[in-house]
Amino acid sequence: MSRLRSIRRPRPTTDTPELELAPPPANRWTRALGLLAVVLLGAWLGLLVVGNVRVPVGPMDTTMTLRPSVTGGTKINVSPLGALHLDSHIAPVRLDVNVDQLDPDRSQALVDHPERLSGLQEEVARDVGHGALDLALRSCVAVVAGATALGLAVYRRPRRALAAGGLALTLLAASGATAYATWNPKSVLEPRFSGLLSSAPSLVGDARSIVTEFDVYQKELARLVTNVTKLYDATSTLPAYRPDPTTIRVLHVSDIHLNPASWKIIASLVEQYKVNVIVDSGDTMDHGTSAENGFLDPIEDLGAPYVWVRGNHDSRTTQRYLEGLKNVHVLDDGRAVSVAGLRFAGIGDPQFTPDRTNTPGAEASQELAGARLASSLRDQRAVGTPVDVAVAHEPEAARQTDGEVPLVLSGHLHHQEMEVLPYGTRLRIEGSTGGSGLRAVEGEHPDPIEASILYFDRDTRRLQAWDAIRLGGLGLTTAEVSRHLVEENQPGATRSPSPSPTPSREPSP
Repeated sequence: MSRLRSIRRPRPTTDTPELELAPPPANRWTRALGLLAVVLLGAWLGLLVVGNVRVPVGPMDTTMTLRPSVTGGTKINVSPLGALHLDSHIAPVRLDVNVDQLDPDRSQALVDHPERLSGLQEEVARDVGHGALDLALRSCVAVVAGATALGLAVYRRPRRALAAGGLALTLLAASGATAYATWNPKSVLEPRFSGLLSSAPSLVGDARSIVTEFDVYQKELARLVTNVTKLYDATSTLPAYRPDPTTIRVLHVSDIHLNPASWKIIASLVEQYKVNVIVDSGDTMDHGTSAENGFLDPIEDLGAPYVWVRGNHDSRTTQRYLEGLKNVHVLDDGRAVSVAGLRFAGIGDPQFTPDRTNTPGAEASQELAGARLASSLRDQRAVGTPVDVAVAHEPEAARQTDGEVPLVLSGHLHHQEMEVLPYGTRLRIEGSTGGSGLRAVEGEHPDPIEASILYFDRDTRRLQAWDAIRLGGLGLTTAEVSRHLVEENQPGATRSPSPSPTPSREPSP
């Protein structure tokens, strides 16, 4: 009987280490790509679920979202008109902004208080900044949560899931840093349009250029005003009137209506014509609120004394603020002041409302205000200090001074007129030196910007001539000056209409 020998293999001792085989390189790349795919897909799913914020931006309600993208940039969806695409940054994420609706309450507030438009840019920037910060924090949570959850579902190992979440956060941070480094704030000036908006890029461009280059527009208008009087030397058709150096020159402005371009134009006129005094016949403001008062501060630096009466858009609050400014003379209740060799008296508008058309008794109140001004003019003449120029915002009130003063100035109608009243007083109605303010954009054509230079003899203190100045409205750069002479044989308050004006026009280059 044969014996079977069993061959026993030696047992491994504790001193013999086990060898663990490393995975081949192909497997490592496969695992890395798989992890990256899980991270990207999980981050995208997280952004879809919770990665958006609703942000009120000015009068609009918007939704901001981050989306994966190859080229980056910003897309503004304005449904149903289409979208604007901005090359705002280069990064693997795109900012989508959906304009959901216009909030009726905030929109109405802007209509009721247009002075808030001056701070709208800062408000929008603040809203966008808050929204972007909220979106960044929410996006971080969304991508980490999405990548971690999908990693746990795929690998079923917490360490792999946490690695996926960490990698997602790293990629988002890197994308944010890239977007910050490549941020282009000028991209808003060169948008690309899609949808219905693509048929009107030129219209949007024109509107945008007026807003973004408003300072250039202001300077261009001021330059034209400064240079337009040089046409007198080259144009033989203008009246041969050369003011004596001692002539008193009055700049008459009215109805500025919160247009900031007016101050640059007025300052240019003061310098070019060597103006001695500025007379403002009212409606400098739009609603007369205290929030608008800062708009009046440039008056102190215009280079000439400023005589002012209250219009129906100016409040008592506005009047008190102006009384506190240096070099400003407020006329009210027939008060008279002597400025630059002339004596002025005026009365504030008895109405205070943006729309007086439906105000009961408006016409009667204007007549009463004009009667009070006429009574004051008679009292001044009786004590030996006759008034040379009366000022009232509403022409109906100004007409009540007929026969009591050589010249009365008014505004309100937003166009220029010169009229000789039955008893010889000359009525000058000024146009809108603010181009009707915010109303300039309501019609098909913008309203012109108008003002006048009045020339007075220093000895007789009577009007000798006037230049009617008319500038192109918002976005336009044309200037027209027409000179008018007062007939020398009709001094005092008995005057006849001036000769027909001779215009001089200089279009912009």
